[in-house]
Amino acid sequence: MPDPSLHTALTATQAHFRDTLVPLWQGVGLNADMGLPFEALSENLQPMPVQRYRAMACARQLYVFASLIDLPGAREHAATLFRSLQRHFHDAEHGGWFYSIDAQGKPLDRRKDLYTHAFIVFACAHYWAKVREPLVESVLNAALAVVSQRFSTADGLYEAVLAEDWALQGSGPLQNPLMHLAEAFLATLQARPDKPTQTALLALCKAMQARFVEPVHGIMLEKPRGAGDNWFEPGHQFEWLFLVQTSPLLQDTPLHRSLRRAFEYAEQVGVKDGAVLSMLKLDGSVIDGTQRIWAQAEYLRALTLLPGAPVDKQLQVFSERFLHAQGWHECRDGTGVVSRKDMPSTTPYHLLTCYQGLQAFA
Repeated sequence: MPDPSLHTALTATQAHFRDTLVPLWQGVGLNADMGLPFEALSENLQPMPVQRYRAMACARQLYVFASLIDLPGAREHAATLFRSLQRHFHDAEHGGWFYSIDAQGKPLDRRKDLYTHAFIVFACAHYWAKVREPLVESVLNAALAVVSQRFSTADGLYEAVLAEDWALQGSGPLQNPLMHLAEAFLATLQARPDKPTQTALLALCKAMQARFVEPVHGIMLEKPRGAGDNWFEPGHQFEWLFLVQTSPLLQDTPLHRSLRRAFEYAEQVGVKDGAVLSMLKLDGSVIDGTQRIWAQAEYLRALTLLPGAPVDKQLQVFSERFLHAQGWHECRDGTGVVSRKDMPSTTPYHLLTCYQGLQAFA
């Protein structure tokens, strides 16, 4: 039976997102001349000094406005972001998308990274599901092809970073871009039947279990097992669990079983008084006690998967500590003091995915 108090609290947070946060990025948060979101807004709701624009930030915002496409102006805003992604970041010579451009719109970091390409797949899959425009599906197909042909390795994993011309940079595979690639594959499969993507997703999850999951607690490490100076992030355990457990294709796989154990350990050592800590060693000692809003959102979303979990209480903690009348607090330090006052354009993606998970639960 739905919890009335949770429903009331969720309605309030959704209204805050819709009525306060979304208009920020349709207005002051958008460089209208370039059709790109500024990297961040200050606590005074002004754009931070521009040093760069990232393709990943544009793609995350495209996902937000595609998901909210029926709100006033959202369809037009999504179309602007989609055009800008292609116009500013696509590499016409070598293919793929640059990591960033400078304030004048010239390529800045010309490398090709998996994290960026995963979010382009993710955003285009969501956008195409809403508009069904051939050009959007064409970009989705191109991004999937680049991932498969350029980043993939023989063992089901993918290089994290390649040069502008796709030369190897020695990065090897890293957890975070691989997680978002899994998320992008799942979004593609929700939008359409896609056998090659399904095969790639299953191979990726099998490889993550073999190379990144430590066997004792089931923890998903940030670098492959055996790498020096390895660590884990509780927020990523929660994020992975939600992705895998909500996919019928991935339920009850070895990776899913590992992540259920990882949740328990990450919650035990990485959540203090309702706040998710940033980085820990495998023995549970804290490397970085910063409380980042994205990790709180992932913890809250993951709690919806657990019978009897105090979702309503955690939503209250989240709202009181991290949301405010004009926006949100990006980070609090280990003592709970607000330590980052700007609001990045990438964060609404985390908030929206959290609220969507809560909505399905409520």
